[in-house]
Amino acid sequence: PSVTSQELTEGQRSTLECSTPYVCPGGDIVLRWEGYDPRLSEVSGRVQLDTGGVSSQVNLTGSFSWKDHGKKLLCEVSAGSKRASTEVVLRVRHPPKDTQVSLSPSSGNIGAGDNVTLSCQVGSSHPPVSGYRWYKDGVAVGTERVLALRGVLRQDHGRYRCEARNALGTGASPPVTLRVFSAEISASPAAEVREGTATTLSCDVPGREGHPEELSYTWYKNSAWLKEGPAHTLLFPAVTAADAGYYSCQVTNSQGSDTAPAISLSVTYPPRIPTLTLFQDTQGGRLVIVRCTVDSHPPATLTIHRHGAVLATSGAQVATLGQRLGVAASRNSLRLEMRDAGPRDSGNYGCTASNVHGSASATKVLEIRGEARIWGGHEPPELGGHAAHRAGGTPVVALGDIGVLGAVWCPLLSGVRAGFGAGDIPRGFFAKKFSKFVQTFLPHPPRQPVLSSFLQSRGGSLGIIQCSVESDPESSLTLRRGDNVIACTQGCPQATTSPRVQVTRSYNSLKVEIRDVVVEDEGIYVCQAQNSQGSASSNVDFKA
Repeated sequence: PSVTSQELTEGQRSTLECSTPYVCPGGDIVLRWEGYDPRLSEVSGRVQLDTGGVSSQVNLTGSFSWKDHGKKLLCEVSAGSKRASTEVVLRVRHPPKDTQVSLSPSSGNIGAGDNVTLSCQVGSSHPPVSGYRWYKDGVAVGTERVLALRGVLRQDHGRYRCEARNALGTGASPPVTLRVFSAEISASPAAEVREGTATTLSCDVPGREGHPEELSYTWYKNSAWLKEGPAHTLLFPAVTAADAGYYSCQVTNSQGSDTAPAISLSVTYPPRIPTLTLFQDTQGGRLVIVRCTVDSHPPATLTIHRHGAVLATSGAQVATLGQRLGVAASRNSLRLEMRDAGPRDSGNYGCTASNVHGSASATKVLEIRGEARIWGGHEPPELGGHAAHRAGGTPVVALGDIGVLGAVWCPLLSGVRAGFGAGDIPRGFFAKKFSKFVQTFLPHPPRQPVLSSFLQSRGGSLGIIQCSVESDPESSLTLRRGDNVIACTQGCPQATTSPRVQVTRSYNSLKVEIRDVVVEDEGIYVCQAQNSQGSASSNVDFKA
């Protein structure tokens, strides 16, 4: 048999003709179609036997779908046990069908920095697909069959779909969600807040609320474990200065975990009561030192005054006493030196500290006579209710009472050092007890530095090494690893320079931040503090 067919179009009724050029009246020859769906198509026949011609014809009429594209039908003629057939392959024109998005990798967590490909796959299209278009959350993002995302970011998280088109129309895929498992911490209302403010730290991965499985959160402060559980928030009903620090969290699901970059929570507060120290040395020209330090954030502006007259500020020197006055200022510290001091410099000295949140003050009395005195507001001779006994005109004071009295008399002290013992008492001064009271008032060498390290592990890690020390006068801090000088608070041209290293210097404090930490950054770090009174050091083992 011969078959007459044409290209079909989905949704339109079409007819396929199968015929033979002969007819056998009364014979058992049968002409029929095989392989069609009788529910969707119908068959009709016609026989021609006249002067116009001789033929037998059977027609298959129906509406064909894209699923029929490429399907094979047979037109068969049979005569008894003998058969002959002709095959026809259906060509059904239709727009792209069964469009799907394939995501790779298809399993496990996809983290920030990973490479991801989304492929637009079409089940059938006739004519072939002529173009593609990608959408993310409804916004067009690409026109290739494969959408390649190299080094995905948190903002790449979303719902993706593709459209494939040909001359007959467009086929769209169902949306596929690309989940970027990347933890991040946010602070509300801000990362820098006023003391007493209700503050919340939230640890999130994109799409947390719609995540298909339960997540677990582990919180850390300055690398130390804080808490663990299903709560993604860390609440501070009234944040305090002690809450300030670096916070990080680790989010875990059944596929793995991710650690958020650390966020610095900064707590601002007004100045606390300043610490005002008075020191008089009768040796070498009668030197008086007035030192004021304070705890505040942000740093405070300090002012030293006597009887209401400003002598110095942390921003500028007020030379009311001519060349006798020297001023040195650093972060939250102000030092006033008066040379050639005499009774005229006696009086009530005060220190006022102010920042944007408030102010605080402290006062002390300085009395200069023929002997040096240092006290905190108690007036001799009764010394705040404790009698001062004399033996041949020499004051007799119980040193163990100094913490209560806040005062000490000593004639012409020489070689005084912090924390002196009974054997260090100058001639003419009798002590009943020993007390380390002088360290609050006199210059002293650095205590052992406090050296800490913090490592934030992530695609690009950050290491922080911080050294702080207590001393008077201010110490010079130097951080070393082996023979290499990493940083210092005062000029150190021999320091190893690297664009990955950022150094922050402040009063008696040195902070080094190392970005993109590598194995070569590991090792023993030593912080050495040194001033005119001595030196001290500490070390920490930093591991990447």
